[in-house]
Amino acid sequence: MKRVYLDNAATTPMAASVVTKMMDEMQHNFGNASSTHAFGRAAREVLDDSRHIIAQSINAADDDIIFTSGGTESDNTAIMQTAIARQSLGKHIITTAIEHEAILKPLAELEKQGFEVTYLPVDANGNLSLADFKAALRPDTILVSIMTGNNEVGSHMPIHEIGDLLKDHQAWFHTDAVQAYGLLDIDVERDHIDLLSTSAHKINGPKFLGFLYKRNGVNFPSFVKGGDQEDKRRAGTENVPAIAGFAQAVSELTTEEKAHRQTKYHDFKQYVVDQLTANGVDFEVNGALGTDNLQHVLNIWVKGISTYTLQTNLDLGGVAVSGGSACTAGSLEPSHVLIAMFGEDSPRISESIRLSFGRYTTKDDLDQFVTVLTKTVQRLQK
Repeated sequence: MKRVYLDNAATTPMAASVVTKMMDEMQHNFGNASSTHAFGRAAREVLDDSRHIIAQSINAADDDIIFTSGGTESDNTAIMQTAIARQSLGKHIITTAIEHEAILKPLAELEKQGFEVTYLPVDANGNLSLADFKAALRPDTILVSIMTGNNEVGSHMPIHEIGDLLKDHQAWFHTDAVQAYGLLDIDVERDHIDLLSTSAHKINGPKFLGFLYKRNGVNFPSFVKGGDQEDKRRAGTENVPAIAGFAQAVSELTTEEKAHRQTKYHDFKQYVVDQLTANGVDFEVNGALGTDNLQHVLNIWVKGISTYTLQTNLDLGGVAVSGGSACTAGSLEPSHVLIAMFGEDSPRISESIRLSFGRYTTKDDLDQFVTVLTKTVQRLQK
């Protein structure tokens, strides 16, 4: 039985070129980038070159890129360290109700410490109202953290408009770009972004690696204490081979390639919707099908069948999908994203699945998904 992977929003397989790059660095360039001898200098050169490639991808300065263990550390650092550094200016923070847990859980900790957090609502398509944002913004707001694109339903937040509203405000603007990086055009100067988080394994790079963009002038203490790596901003010996692999993955995501993938995934999404409709499956899309969204994510409500049953039957049929965020997939808790969109009493909460496309997804993969899902629905409804 052919196994089909449609869970690329959770993680992506490493590209062959990334594996080759990392293997070469591991075999021939094993020095510590903090060492001053020739081996260390060679590693430092790879580190600097990789940092430059990655900085260019978001129109940032090289020195504004801090390598981390991934999106969670980057998010936690941006949230917690901003609060520590700026609490004398105010204790109000703005975010949305559909952020990743790597944002929501640190904010919950800050609330216990006396910070006030405004969780902005979203509509049934997962979109944020700028009017709501403007109404929430206060003189004592010190941080705004709003994701670029949602990992469960693909909604694209109005990042440029929010950045423009904040450019003359004291609040720092952080965006979790983990799902959007590599698909959407991100420009930290154009969008007035102060802090930005990403993760390498979402773009066919290695796991346990990401970066935090921190604009020059945005200063807070190091989150990870120890040595003086990353210009004293993040302690720990840099994983040079993985960072080189990350840069290789980034270098392949040109503006043209990102646009191509968005178009390709949009066509995939529409194809799945059309095929399920033609096969008589009773379903609805959670979110919108518009071209402005993250096109690799398709979340659907299959009416009357539980998420667990759908996932199990698809897995038995060789198809891997998700019930929501991979970071909460092992939990019985319902999706906070779908609750924010439809309310906690909606049947969508317990009857929806997420499929997400990637670099290696094919039309045959989609056909297998449609076939297995259709047979599952027909059998269970009968």
